[in-house]
Amino acid sequence: MTNLTLTFDAVNEAAPGPKWAARWRRCWPDYEAWFIANGGDAGPSLAECKAALRRYMPELAPVHARLSVLAGGSDRAARFLSTWCPPTYLGGCSLAAAAQGGDVRLVRNYDLAPELNEGLLLRSEWSGRAVMGMSEFLWGLSDGINDAGLAVALAYGGRAETGQGFGITTVLRYVLETCETVDEALKALHRVPSHMAYNLVLADASGRTEGVEILPGGGARVTPRAIATNHQSGPEKAALPAFTRTHERHAHLSRLKVAPDALNAQFLKAPLLQDRYAQGFGTLFTAEYDPVALTLGLTINGARWDQTLHDFAEGQRVADYAGAQTVQIAAQPWAAGADAVPAAEVHWAAWAAVDWAAVGRDYAAGRGRAIHSYLPGPGAQDAIPAWQIAATSARQCGCPRR
Repeated sequence: MTNLTLTFDAVNEAAPGPKWAARWRRCWPDYEAWFIANGGDAGPSLAECKAALRRYMPELAPVHARLSVLAGGSDRAARFLSTWCPPTYLGGCSLAAAAQGGDVRLVRNYDLAPELNEGLLLRSEWSGRAVMGMSEFLWGLSDGINDAGLAVALAYGGRAETGQGFGITTVLRYVLETCETVDEALKALHRVPSHMAYNLVLADASGRTEGVEILPGGGARVTPRAIATNHQSGPEKAALPAFTRTHERHAHLSRLKVAPDALNAQFLKAPLLQDRYAQGFGTLFTAEYDPVALTLGLTINGARWDQTLHDFAEGQRVADYAGAQTVQIAAQPWAAGADAVPAAEVHWAAWAAVDWAAVGRDYAAGRGRAIHSYLPGPGAQDAIPAWQIAATSARQCGCPRR
């Protein structure tokens, strides 16, 4: 069943060393299983992965080499760490940046199942520049800030189409390692291809903010406002928009007119705050970046944890999301064309027992199973009406990553 607790660690290690290696040993078994199960062994060769790094992100090639050694030096580990043409992975999230009179903020909600996040806030100086952010794929970043005051965060773009490119978290690492301003970051994002569609929001100490839609296989579109959820502005339809409520969240962000220092408070309540943890879609943390002060404020399950880039404090926080979740099955249009599942038809206990994380992992892998197969114990199928089983099997949900 889904684990509704998550331990967050704040780690400071200037150069890749024993702390990173310990994290690798802890996380690699899960990542390796995900990599194998999703066809990673049939992906590009190590020579191709290294060539792609040298072509697009040469500044990171020495870091990748060092991390590969710390990871044990295997071919599979090095290819995984390159994130060149990796298996697909998904996520949620809401993003926004605002600037006014010298005050700048970038805020994001990270929405996922608790067991699918690393829970690692890492401060490093791998290329001589201080970078602080939330780790993904053990060296990439889902969001972060550098000592020049450039901040960036990502959200899944809403479709599983892939192209030739890198995992987006490595691209964010590259941006923060090599760029100082939003303009420099935009040039890098146009040049370095991502393998999937993602939405980014950027901000820098000058007050420049931008939203960017990253296209599978390369290319980027600047959006009218520095906001993002889980769909893009092109003709492509987002996957499961009713489940992620991406359009509702985007519309809310579009209407917001608040000062930068008031932006964070908006992310701590509905409709931006998500509480469906057992269904794989709950807000694990809210991150508020200040590019001028070079600070990060993490709100984890209602508790604030403040960090600064130049006075970083290692530590740990444990979040238990069990009391925060609210099952809202009746509001979800599981059947194609249906506006909602009738409340009287919902068997709450059975739906709450569904292993939504497993559903999500199978969704990412392109596998489809009847929803009752994710329920524990014999006779589980009888607990849910047949029409709900069929509808949900056709529209599986989740935000899997590993």
